Amino acid sequence: MEITKREVLASVSIVAVMLLIGFLISGKIQNSIMDNNERYNKAVKIEDEELFRYGMDTNVGNAFVYGDLEAVDTVTFPEIGGEYIFCEKVEERYERHEEEVTKTDSDGNEYTETEVYYEWETENVESLHAKEIEFCGSIFPYGKIDLPHSKHVKTIPGDKVYSWESGERVKVRFVYYGVKTKYKGTIFADLKDGTIPAKTHFYKNSSLNDTVEMFETNATVAMVIFWIIWIILTGAVVYGFYYLDNEWLE
Repeated sequence: MEITKREVLASVSIVAVMLLIGFLISGKIQNSIMDNNERYNKAVKIEDEELFRYGMDTNVGNAFVYGDLEAVDTVTFPEIGGEYIFCEKVEERYERHEEEVTKTDSDGNEYTETEVYYEWETENVESLHAKEIEFCGSIFPYGKIDLPHSKHVKTIPGDKVYSWESGERVKVRFVYYGVKTKYKGTIFADLKDGTIPAKTHFYKNSSLNDTVEMFETNATVAMVIFWIIWIILTGAVVYGFYYLDNEWLE
């Protein structure tokens, strides 16, 4: 690929246009970041249970609330015991699979061979969850707040069963996951009509100040990522321009 002087001059114009567009887009992103940061800074900071209830009843609006998230009632599977806000039982089977693989012998000739491998596959999933949860002293139906991710609790092997997929008896195991009954953390929510929005995110083990700082930091990171992607895109456009046959420039 030969690059001419005219192509170099033309590519400078392309870079200038891409940068101009980039600054226009980043300006809109920056305005959005500033609006969001203003919203976060104006949001009420709450750690008191009565103030939280008062804020919901009086439509106080955006608020960061720190407190305990816990189960009002708990659930579990009898075979694992314990207490959880949410627990899940996954039945997995060790299924047989075949794959056609192309190989090369010592003389450089290619040939096809069938390889057999086994892997665990999900057969069935059962789950249980509490009917109600409590956050910062107020009770909500399950689902109002997104729970922390479930963790592996236990794996129990089962009896071999016949697999219609492979036509042989395969190993079975039951894998259990659960969400503990109590956490500390922060939510960011619009407090109104005596409640909070459904699926409000819960920031586990995060204080009020840590959560606000995380929101502001994420916005800055988003701006940096935008410019990295935009610069890569600009480079790709310039490379594509050089790659083309640009006889029209002569």
